[in-house]
Amino acid sequence: MVAEFDELKALDIWRRAIVESVRLDAPDLSARQMSLLLSVYLTPAPHTVRGLANLLKVSKPAITRAVNRLTGLDMVRRKPDPDDKRSVLIQRTVRSSAFLREFSNLIVTAANENLSSCHGALLQRD
Repeated sequence: MVAEFDELKALDIWRRAIVESVRLDAPDLSARQMSLLLSVYLTPAPHTVRGLANLLKVSKPAITRAVNRLTGLDMVRRKPDPDDKRSVLIQRTVRSSAFLREFSNLIVTAANENLSSCHGALLQRD
């Protein structure tokens, strides 16, 4: 029998991953910073402040603040756009790749624990 995935299970997976992440020696990112970092990591380059603002549906100043914080944490870097000297490209770093790989492992572990507990509950019912 397949365990059903619902909103509460999704929230529990997210909770488990977040709880584990606060125990790590890693930066504590806001939701906006994490969404920007994931967007840079998972969507095709090039990334500009304007493009990220459009993608995330937030203002350019909000993106600039998030980029400033992530740059300070060595999670992204700014690089002059060779095609447009007025523009700056936002790029991921090795540190952000390692951080997101570790965070994704936390999510996978939380999901597997959730599935295991669901499977155990199903077995007890039978």
